[in-house]
Amino acid sequence: QVQLVESGGGLVQPGGSLRLSCAASGSIFSPYVLGWYRQAPGKQRDVVATLTSGGTINYTDSVKGRFTISRDNAKNTVYLQMNSLKPEDTAVYYCNVFFSRMGMRYSYWGQGTQVTVSS
Repeated sequence: QVQLVESGGGLVQPGGSLRLSCAASGSIFSPYVLGWYRQAPGKQRDVVATLTSGGTINYTDSVKGRFTISRDNAKNTVYLQMNSLKPEDTAVYYCNVFFSRMGMRYSYWGQGTQVTVSS
């Protein structure tokens, strides 16, 4: 069983920055994909950024150049550095890990952390 715990959300003014953290515990098998997703009120949950065990990174177009996903393997933690925040970035942010093992697919989610961008 894998557990993911997010932290770092909050209220920030437009143009500000936040760093989200997602601490993982349990057994995660390579190859895997770490991801940050977000869900605004009344909208579906969408991918923001992904980082594979091989180091490949992808961002959704709306956050390119502003957000950075990274990981600290020693701390079993994945981060999302968010700069130049805009009101449209307001959402609940979730981290996710996906991997396959012995023909089974595993996808785990954190509980989410609220990010509100407002003046």
